[in-house]
Amino acid sequence: MGQQEKVATSLAGAVSEEISASLTAVDDELARRYPGDPGTRQPVHTVYVPGDTFTAGTIRSWGDQALKALDEHAPDAASFAAVLGIPEELAAPVHDRVRAKLGREPVEDLRIDFEDGYGPRPDAEEDEAAARAARLISEAYENGTAAPYMGIRMKCMEAAVRDRGIRTTDIFLTGLMQAGGLPEGLVLTLPKVTYPEQVTAFVRLLEAFEEAHGLPSGRLGFEIQIETSQSILAADGTAAVARMIDAARGRATGLHYGTFDYSACVGVSAAYQASDHPAADHAKAVMQVAAAGTGVRVSDGSTNVLPVGPTHQVHEAWRLHYGLTRRALARAYYQGWDMHPGHLPTRYAAVYTFYREGLEQAAARLAAYVAKAGGDVMDEPATAKALSGYLLRGIDCGALDTAEVARLTGLTRADLDAFASPRRGGLTVTAP
Repeated sequence: MGQQEKVATSLAGAVSEEISASLTAVDDELARRYPGDPGTRQPVHTVYVPGDTFTAGTIRSWGDQALKALDEHAPDAASFAAVLGIPEELAAPVHDRVRAKLGREPVEDLRIDFEDGYGPRPDAEEDEAAARAARLISEAYENGTAAPYMGIRMKCMEAAVRDRGIRTTDIFLTGLMQAGGLPEGLVLTLPKVTYPEQVTAFVRLLEAFEEAHGLPSGRLGFEIQIETSQSILAADGTAAVARMIDAARGRATGLHYGTFDYSACVGVSAAYQASDHPAADHAKAVMQVAAAGTGVRVSDGSTNVLPVGPTHQVHEAWRLHYGLTRRALARAYYQGWDMHPGHLPTRYAAVYTFYREGLEQAAARLAAYVAKAGGDVMDEPATAKALSGYLLRGIDCGALDTAEVARLTGLTRADLDAFASPRRGGLTVTAP
């Protein structure tokens, strides 16, 4: 073993105690502001349906329409892969999983829209639509036809529509309570946020509702939709979106990029408004940095190019959507918006290809990290966290199976959760 080294120190224990005491406030602030990822499932997309057109059969209808589009425009694995450029070895697995997903769970997150997709209506009409939305969502969760996540997008907190947005939110949430309570998958989306004070106002609204119904404080969270330049760069030069997260006081669950409102706000011509425009990249990069570590997740926007019409036109729209989705995934935007049933095949094809093509490498790196086996890449704990998160996202959306991940890594789902999210507590891993 060799000679044992003598250990000597020069500082009294009081020095360490003094330093720790001086950083207590910082420690508390770090824990409050940057708790890390919540460790829950993030949907791969959000589907928006106007409040007057949503029905009990909407989700199943979207899945059926998506399957019909596949049957008509890419009836087998080879033709679908050829359209999108999916590698030959992944053609069948991706195609089969996409079809299974469309049959089993075509929509992961649905928002009944009372904002731009709904527009101004007589108060009595919107009142009735909001109450109907609450009833339909409650029934869907009760009978097992709901998407994992569902909710509404109300009108914003600007003066012209503020009262209407507050009333719709109240009617909707009250309807849910009367129907049995708030579902676990409930999501609210606050659009066109420009000032942090608007977030503060919405927090007050939710606090008042919780108080009125005896709900735990913080039960209601919400997404903040980023659709204006002022939400990225405030008049004083600060990143307003970071202040919005703080103003939400722990209730913010997501930042959603609004492709077309934001593009128009900064003067991008209609023909060039897209999620891969440099203006969009800048906005989402700021959102991403502001949200990092806070537990608030970032969502990409949508494309308005619909896969409709003759086959060649559908294929062009599919290639565009597939490419934009793959581009977003590479930039760590794991969620986006889908505006049409025809977008579902390419959403899932892009997501499934992304996870399946990296499965073996990610699994091998994680297994080597756990076993301290080395290899040609020297990974750190942060990378192990990212690798676990990658595999978990693939499992959650249906791209990967828990059994195949366990076979390749030697890790259980609980092991992966522990690596990916410090919130879940201590790590107990059975090494391969």
